[in-house]
Amino acid sequence: MKISAFKGVLALAGIQLVTATMALATDVTVWCWDPNFNGAAMNEAIARYTATHKDVNIKVVDFAKADLEQKLQTQLASGTTDGLPDIVLIEDYGAQKYLLSFPKAFEPLTDKVDYSKFAKYKVDLATVNGQTYSLPFDSGVTGLFYRSDLLSQAGYKADDLKDITWDQLIAIGDKVQATTGKPLFSFDINDAGAIRIMLQSAGSWYFNADGTPHIKDNPVFKAALTTWVKMLQDKNLYKSVSGWGDYTGAFNNGDVAGVFTGVWMTGGIKGNNMSGKWAVAPIPKLDGVEGATHYSNLGGSSWYVLSSAPAKDAAVDFLKSVWGSDVDFYQKILVGQGAFSSYLPARDGAAYSATDDYFGGQAVWKDFSDWQAQIPGVNYGIFTNEADAAVTAQLPGLVAGGDIDKAIEAIDAQITQQIQ
Repeated sequence: MKISAFKGVLALAGIQLVTATMALATDVTVWCWDPNFNGAAMNEAIARYTATHKDVNIKVVDFAKADLEQKLQTQLASGTTDGLPDIVLIEDYGAQKYLLSFPKAFEPLTDKVDYSKFAKYKVDLATVNGQTYSLPFDSGVTGLFYRSDLLSQAGYKADDLKDITWDQLIAIGDKVQATTGKPLFSFDINDAGAIRIMLQSAGSWYFNADGTPHIKDNPVFKAALTTWVKMLQDKNLYKSVSGWGDYTGAFNNGDVAGVFTGVWMTGGIKGNNMSGKWAVAPIPKLDGVEGATHYSNLGGSSWYVLSSAPAKDAAVDFLKSVWGSDVDFYQKILVGQGAFSSYLPARDGAAYSATDDYFGGQAVWKDFSDWQAQIPGVNYGIFTNEADAAVTAQLPGLVAGGDIDKAIEAIDAQITQQIQ
């Protein structure tokens, strides 16, 4: 009997032949969170790669973010590699914690990825001792989103929001409130995101490169904290909120006229029926601070390959082939998932250069791309969350009129104690 006929008999009998190629297929496992965002973008990348790599099977395992971090931490701390994925998504604020705490756990990609094509700040935060470990993913490049119709009522045009300081923004907010009856922002006093935005915009952070606190003798930190307290003391500037739902609801419901935050908020803002009434400007800069810019970051994450991964080579090739080179892929996930890339060549694609009627015809993605390329690189260190807690503990007293220098000493002492 001919082989073709033999296969036909087996097929009729419901028996499938397993070819040598299928038997030798490589399995790659990916851990991430948010199936509608990170997971969906990863599945698009998988579809592109496996279309030409039939011998590679890539599976996404979705977790809640906190569960993924706990599982990864516990597994790495145990020293047992069984059960770890080949690729894992790590939030940028936690990158240095993992890289320094588990120095041999992740595969360096320095010689495998062209990092000149990624936003410099993203590369810096995943670099230790000259080795870079991540395939950068989404950016949290910041912008000042504002209701152009409300600011117009107060006499402001788009050019009036360019190259301004935070003090100038406070004055603008006061006039908007007086004219329209709406505060400019919604603030949660327990959220330290504004401090992080201001620090990085001037190329500084809570810590020095060696991990020691950079608080007491850091003029950028003092300027950022002073500015944030001044904003919190101006009750005409904002609506006080508690929690994420109240915070986002305030600008999405039209209770306030703006928000300064990461690019990832664009999709949420566009989810409301206010087309043509929004615009985006660069964030203000710190007044009187050397090196201050209008460019910063809030959030973001990147992909890492585990050095113990049995399919390490395939995982690296997959990331490099799609996430590290496919411009069209980044157009697709921008439109489909609102995933704003830190891959700089993507900004030359059609989706990134398109104008958006929701934002009054502004080419918002191009603007964010231009701002992203100018974000100062900083080392987030291991204890960013602890530093946030130390800052927010002092804010109520400062808003009530407390001494800024004494608060800075208390913040420094708390951080120093927590990291010992």
